[in-house]
Amino acid sequence: MKATVPPTAKIAKDAKECVQECVSEFISFITSEAAEKCQLEKRKTIGGEDILNAMRTLGFEDYAETLKVHLAKLRDVCGFLIILLFFFLFFSYSFFFLTTGFFNY
Repeated sequence: MKATVPPTAKIAKDAKECVQECVSEFISFITSEAAEKCQLEKRKTIGGEDILNAMRTLGFEDYAETLKVHLAKLRDVCGFLIILLFFFLFFSYSFFFLTTGFFNY
């Protein structure tokens, strides 16, 4: 919150608590809509697309489109990190087995 107000401005504790309460309610509102759809489809897991669809259903199309972009970026980053982790583990184990003589008969 501090990043959005001038540096000399102060935010009262009760104002922070009010915003936090509103954000929590908003998240619950969107999540319950997504959960209801998942329940109708007999699914147990709420995914990112379910949240986006719930936002569109509830009239938050503009936010849903922005979040769709961020979700795609997150998936790209996570995919890259998984590949990076795989290569790290592969080369770590390869190095371990080669240096310990595991492959020497």
